[in-house]
Amino acid sequence: MSHPTAPGASVAASQLTFRWPDGTNAFDGLSLTVPRGRTGLVGANGTGKSTLLRLLAGRLRPTAGSVAVGGRLAHLPQNITLDTELRVDGALGIAARRAALRAIESGDVQEEHFDTVGDDWDVEERALATLGSLGLDGVGLDRTVGQLSGGETVLLRLAALLLERPDVLLLDEPTNNLDLFARRRLYDAVESWRTGILIVVSHDRDLLERVDRIAELRSGSVSWYGGGWSAYQEALATQQEAAGRTLRAAEADVRRQRRELEETRVKVARRQRHDKKLDAQRRAPRIVAGERKRSAQESAGRLRGLHEDRLDEARERREEAAEDVRQDAEIRISLPHTAVPAGRTVLTVRDLSLPYGRLREAGLQVTGPERIALVGRNGAGKTTLLRTLSGELAPSSGEATASVPLKFLPQRLDVLDDTSSVAANVARTAPGTTDNQIRSQLARFLFKGARAEQLAGTLSGGERFRAALAATMLAAPAPQLLLLDEPTNNLDLASVRQLTSALESYEGALVIAGHDLAFLESVGITRWILLAEELREISAEEVHDLLGGAATPQAAS
Repeated sequence: MSHPTAPGASVAASQLTFRWPDGTNAFDGLSLTVPRGRTGLVGANGTGKSTLLRLLAGRLRPTAGSVAVGGRLAHLPQNITLDTELRVDGALGIAARRAALRAIESGDVQEEHFDTVGDDWDVEERALATLGSLGLDGVGLDRTVGQLSGGETVLLRLAALLLERPDVLLLDEPTNNLDLFARRRLYDAVESWRTGILIVVSHDRDLLERVDRIAELRSGSVSWYGGGWSAYQEALATQQEAAGRTLRAAEADVRRQRRELEETRVKVARRQRHDKKLDAQRRAPRIVAGERKRSAQESAGRLRGLHEDRLDEARERREEAAEDVRQDAEIRISLPHTAVPAGRTVLTVRDLSLPYGRLREAGLQVTGPERIALVGRNGAGKTTLLRTLSGELAPSSGEATASVPLKFLPQRLDVLDDTSSVAANVARTAPGTTDNQIRSQLARFLFKGARAEQLAGTLSGGERFRAALAATMLAAPAPQLLLLDEPTNNLDLASVRQLTSALESYEGALVIAGHDLAFLESVGITRWILLAEELREISAEEVHDLLGGAATPQAAS
């Protein structure tokens, strides 16, 4: 993936400001310089990661400030669309050079053919080698894009960018919708980047382990951390521990200053009463008593002002310290009615053939609170299988029978009515549940108070997922089998942590179709099922060896 030199590679922004047409500020005075090597750009959904890449790529113009990029730049956006009738060589941008080469080889020596080829006489060999490095060996240059899977299309577009030999490569969520096999190829490509600048926006922890540094975009500024994802997490934990200590010290100081101010007020009041009593006993002249009273009031005012200033300063320090402490709330819910006894048969699949895909006469039995990961290549039929298990699709033959209440959370999250509030959506799936019960549980899904009244159609990506998860898990009757289809796609890392914590509270059986091995491992998968022409149980070691991901033997224990 590297090329010999990239002397002109540079990326910098100075006082970068970008405002959307509705007046919303994405950035206000952001400055950064990106070092050479591989940088992982992370941050919560909505912090502006994709917007920043588009600004660096020149696809958006800054409202103020400047962007300076040195060298050839290539940008892989999050959403890719290619003409399905386009041939692979056309998608790679080499169709004209191939045609010119063919003409020259056949004896046509017109100068325009040589101009088209230039110095790129090995363009076909380079193209095939690049495709091969991304696992697209069998694609061929004459096939059409429409014959490729979604994941292959993403890798094809990446191959086209690599053929340009960029000095600066920007990748926006490149592993979204890639199967585990394709992810492994992309991981290898990122690891082999040796020169120039690569910036990758991602929530894929396995990919982020392969970068040289992490750049975190938060509150409109960028913080830098050396090393990959694990090193970033360790540094963040150390930082948060220190921030917590600082906040606790600042809160103690506020309490002390408040106490000293109150003590000062009591002392001043006591002294004023004492002085007034003395003046009355001495029968001091009114002018002398008045002067003494004014002097005492001024002294008391200065003393109170001193302590009030100290209290204000302590409060400011507490607010500054609180800003450094992250509030990544976790979902903690109680779902006792989802529990499944260990010996209970939950799902039985017999001689199942899918209406789409290659799966034929498959069998599977789920017993007790098993946690099953359904893995396989894009197009193998994982989503179709889940839709069939849920009863949404009828099988071509055979049967799938659930013996407990089940719920299916699809990728598209269309379980929500966008015109209704979060609370109303949950009430629709849980008839008979009181409003107080719904709101109590929604608070644990981080929809507290008025947040529960927000319309589903106005939610951010992470909020929408939490609302859909709440409507699914809080349904009545309580689901004792959950089917989840690629649940971490398009979720930021905080949302993935929230999903993980929610699933820790769930006591029923799980079947999860997914490509995110780090997430699957974190939720305690007990069985791995590979979907191809059949449903085949494989070990965690086989998942690791076959797919090159993060699964470990402990995940199957």
